[in-house]
Amino acid sequence: MPLFYRLAADAIVLLHMTYVLVVVLGLPAIWLGILFRQPWARNVWWRCGHLSMILIVVAEAWAGITCPLTTWEHQLRELAQQEAYSGDFIANLVHDWLFYDLPPWVFTAIYSVFGLLVLISFLVAPPHWRPGQPPVSAKL
Repeated sequence: MPLFYRLAADAIVLLHMTYVLVVVLGLPAIWLGILFRQPWARNVWWRCGHLSMILIVVAEAWAGITCPLTTWEHQLRELAQQEAYSGDFIANLVHDWLFYDLPPWVFTAIYSVFGLLVLISFLVAPPHWRPGQPPVSAKL
């Protein structure tokens, strides 16, 4: 049974990493898509989904809540009798990749600034609510 829990924990990590990559790479992709007038960059479902994803991260950070995916992975690692890392998923990624050990408030600030950039992008270059029809307040 420990093998099942280990594989489940690894699947959670893959899901978590996918979430992170969509949020982080989504913003520059949106900017480039708008710059090159790609219709997908103004798709209301994509844009609202992306905005919602970062707002969830920001809300968790401000509330001091550990991401449920991180909690679930920790529980599965314990059931698999593996050592789990401590702290926040993103903080651990940054630590592992860049060897920086920063206090949690720094990550909250980073999440908040990034979320603000996504929100500003949403307002400055809003999504199209109907295919092929620009919104009334379109600036780009």
